[in-house]
Amino acid sequence: MQIAIVLYQGMTALDAIGPYEVLRFIPNAEIRFISNKPQPIVTDSGVLVLGATHSYDETPKPDIVLVPGSSSDTTTAMADSKLISWLRLVHPNTQYTLSVCSGSLVLAAAGILDGLPATTHWIGQKALGKFGAIPKRKERIVKSGKIMTSAGVSAGIDLALTVVKEIYGNERAEIIQLLIEYDPMPPVDSGHPSKASKAVYKQAKEIMLNEAKNKRNFISIPKILWNTAISKLWKS
Repeated sequence: MQIAIVLYQGMTALDAIGPYEVLRFIPNAEIRFISNKPQPIVTDSGVLVLGATHSYDETPKPDIVLVPGSSSDTTTAMADSKLISWLRLVHPNTQYTLSVCSGSLVLAAAGILDGLPATTHWIGQKALGKFGAIPKRKERIVKSGKIMTSAGVSAGIDLALTVVKEIYGNERAEIIQLLIEYDPMPPVDSGHPSKASKAVYKQAKEIMLNEAKNKRNFISIPKILWNTAISKLWKS
C-alpha cells in the first residue's frame, strides 16, 4: 500500500510525523514524503528539517494521501497550484484522503470538501466553512466517505489509528497503539476550547494568530480567493 504524506515549507512536523509513526506499521506499507520535488523541508519552527523523498509527478496513484497543516504557511499551501492540481488528480483514485489540523483547508482549497462535514484546528473552523466545508467544531475525527479530517496536530495519531482499524481491524490498531505506547495521560486538561479557561484560550489564540502572520499571505490570500472564484464559475 502506497502512502503519500505531503510536505511543504512551513508545515507542522507532528501533523505528518504522528500519523507516520502509526502508518509505517501497516503491512507492506510504502511511505513517501512528497513535495514538488525531493528536497529538505523546513517546518514551521524554523529549526526542524524533514526530507521530501518523492515528487508529485513520481506519485500519481497513491492509496492513501495525508495532508498536514501549518501554524504559519497553510495559505501558502492552499495557493500552491502544483499541490492543488496534484490533489485533484489523485483524490478520485485514493482509498483514503486524509488531513491533519489545517491540512483540511488545503483539501477545501482543492474543492475536495465541498458540502462535506470536516474538522480542523479550533482556530481554523470558521475559515473551513468559508471554503465550502461544513465545520464540525466538537469532533476530533470526521469521516465523510473515504475522506477523513482531524482536529489539530496531535489528533493525527488518532486519525491514523482510525484508518488502521478500518482497514485491518481492531487488533492491528491495538498492536500499533501498543508498539508506540500511545497511552495519553496529560498532566493538564486544556486540549480543546471547551475545556480551556478564558485566560488560557485568550493567550493561546493570540499565539496562534501571531504565528499565522506571514508576509507571503499578501500573495497567497488573493490568489486563493481568485482560484476559488474561478473554480465556482467553472462548476456553474
